Amino acid sequence: MKRRRGLRAVLFVLLGTAVAAGASFYVPIARRRLDPKPVVSLRIEDRAGTLLREVLSDEGGRCRWVGLAEISPALIRATIAGEDRRFLDHAGVNPYAVVRAFFQNLRSGRVVSGASTITQQVIRNIYRFRRDIFAKAREAWLAVRLEHTLSKDQILVQYLNRISYGNQAFGIEAAARLYFDKPASDLSLAESAFLAVLPRAPSELNPYRNPAAVERRRKELLVRMRDLGDVLPADADRALGEALVLKPAGEQFRAPHFCDMVLESFPPAERRSLSVIRTTLDLGLQMKVEKLLAGHLSTLEKKGITNAAAVVLDNASGEILSLAGSRDFFDDRFDGQVNGVTSLRQPGSTMKPLTYALALERGMTAATILEDVPTQFSTLEGSFTPENYDEKFHGPIRLRSALASSYNIPAVAVLQAVGPDLLYRRLKDLEFDSLKKSSEYYGVGLTLGNGEVTLLELARAYATFARGGLYQRDVVLRGLRRKDGAAARPDPPPKTRRIFSPEVSYLVTHILADKDARIPTFGYNSPLDFPFPVAAKTGTSKDFRDNWTIGYTPRWTVGVWAGNFDGRPMENVSGISGAGPLFRDIILLLAAGRRDSFVEPPGLVHAAICPVSGLRPSPRCPATMDEIFLPGTEPAGVCSLPHRKTRAPIVPASLGPRLPKSEVTIVFPQDGDIFKLDPVLRPEYQTISLQIRLADGVKAAGVEWWINGRKAGAEGPPFRFAWKLAPGSYTIKARGLTPTGALDSPPVKVLVLS
Repeated sequence: MKRRRGLRAVLFVLLGTAVAAGASFYVPIARRRLDPKPVVSLRIEDRAGTLLREVLSDEGGRCRWVGLAEISPALIRATIAGEDRRFLDHAGVNPYAVVRAFFQNLRSGRVVSGASTITQQVIRNIYRFRRDIFAKAREAWLAVRLEHTLSKDQILVQYLNRISYGNQAFGIEAAARLYFDKPASDLSLAESAFLAVLPRAPSELNPYRNPAAVERRRKELLVRMRDLGDVLPADADRALGEALVLKPAGEQFRAPHFCDMVLESFPPAERRSLSVIRTTLDLGLQMKVEKLLAGHLSTLEKKGITNAAAVVLDNASGEILSLAGSRDFFDDRFDGQVNGVTSLRQPGSTMKPLTYALALERGMTAATILEDVPTQFSTLEGSFTPENYDEKFHGPIRLRSALASSYNIPAVAVLQAVGPDLLYRRLKDLEFDSLKKSSEYYGVGLTLGNGEVTLLELARAYATFARGGLYQRDVVLRGLRRKDGAAARPDPPPKTRRIFSPEVSYLVTHILADKDARIPTFGYNSPLDFPFPVAAKTGTSKDFRDNWTIGYTPRWTVGVWAGNFDGRPMENVSGISGAGPLFRDIILLLAAGRRDSFVEPPGLVHAAICPVSGLRPSPRCPATMDEIFLPGTEPAGVCSLPHRKTRAPIVPASLGPRLPKSEVTIVFPQDGDIFKLDPVLRPEYQTISLQIRLADGVKAAGVEWWINGRKAGAEGPPFRFAWKLAPGSYTIKARGLTPTGALDSPPVKVLVLS
């Protein structure tokens, strides 16, 4: 009796164990184990959704979770055919494959065949077991449980989003975009077969290292699918003949400085919760800007320039459309990973427009006469005497010319008049956070760029002028998506703030876009001359270590820096010759035929002035010009300067009798002409064109020009000669070289006054 009770107890325990073991197959897998969040990577996209960079997930890979409806049916068929043909029939484990694998492993003495189903591979990716017999048994048990937890479609979703496709791409969506730059929904049969074979051995079947092996496996899979009736023979044959083009491996890291800047704007915890960051960057524009930047640097290397940076802002929205921080992010020779858009550098003369804007607010006008003469200014470190870029002094000049031609002494004098502290506070209003020291520390040198700032800060300030005085911080985000699939709106950009009045902003813009006003320093046909309105300013820091060109149209603001990140000086390269040409090409690229004009705000006053005195012209003034004023600041006084009846270069007036007609006659200049040198225009631009007229029937192969008895030059047709003016009295004669001999013109006497 006792023996029977003991036997029943044993049977009861065995039965209970068997029931418990059987029941365990029906225990659901914990939902937290199936959560996609830990494996979803972070995609940084441009404004159109094109991938810029994929930031690895917590699991160390790239992944974007998608449903079956977002995956090509061809890829699903190829995956089942290649990985688990009986997937739709088994309960998590394929018994035929298990028996086959058992004998293979027994024969080898180690695990050489796992006989893993798609369900088992999902378990392996979730639990990360070691590869041994006991782990395989547990894997099989959990696979059966998973089959009772999820439907077949749900298991497929888990597999297709978790499996590795190599090169840190986890999941079919990441793989499709990595290798073919398209979503998984758009994969062709040929592309689907290509990707379906990769999970079997992601390291061995690396498309970038062993493309032949992948191609061989792809064709084997397509043949198997055709033979087993998974695809139509014609479709399989077409796929077998399709030549696949992989996306280059180097294109996985676009706009690197911009992406780094975007990532740094998020706290780590928030960044880990995101799956997509949609940015404001225009990748097409970015690639063109990068190409222009590299091309310009190749021409500047001989002048000691190794790097450059550029940024493009949309004025209306404040969005960053392009940001190139260096020539090559991966070039360690020239510190390529330094971001030239956000690095601290001395801005040179690019700070001057902000100084002059304050002066215009306080009653100065574009016609105010400033003295460009040797002047000492006091600072905390003692006194200093600024020098102009051309190492000359230009005497009394109008504010318009002083700003457009970027003279240093008037700018320092203006800042001393309005107060360095006022400029410092206005710069803080413009969020020049790089200026860490006090206004007393910078002093009047602030207008010459003695404080280090960033290219992005400068671009934001210039965009303020373009918006009519409204400041807005730059914007880099357009949309966010969290790992749970929910869309998230980025924080709204700060509202615009009034920094300058529309009238003052327009006056500064009008001066910076004035081609004629900048001629004395930059000459004709400089990189800043455009066929449409562009307001621009150059800058060069002390010892030629940095040069800049910042400017804007009504729609865009562009900032360019050129120099060396290690601080080495360039070889006498200024903003106009270093950064200027790249600035010009970016502006022309953006404009693409557009001819937008700056809109003048209502209320400004136009008045005629004397260009010399800046006052209302008198009858004695030899010329007048139109100037723009804030209401109430137009000049009330009349010019009283004793103008002489002289003329500026190229627009002469004649004095004295005209010579009679001869076979060779000088028609310009004429006898008795008096020229006065312009005190503002650079000497090399103060020339006149000597011209002759030949009598009817006279033919000449060339003309020699003689000045004060010395041969100055010879020219062929049309016989014009550019003569550089200098103070003095001159006798000019032309000698025509004809087939019958030399013919001399009557002499012409002219006077050039200083």
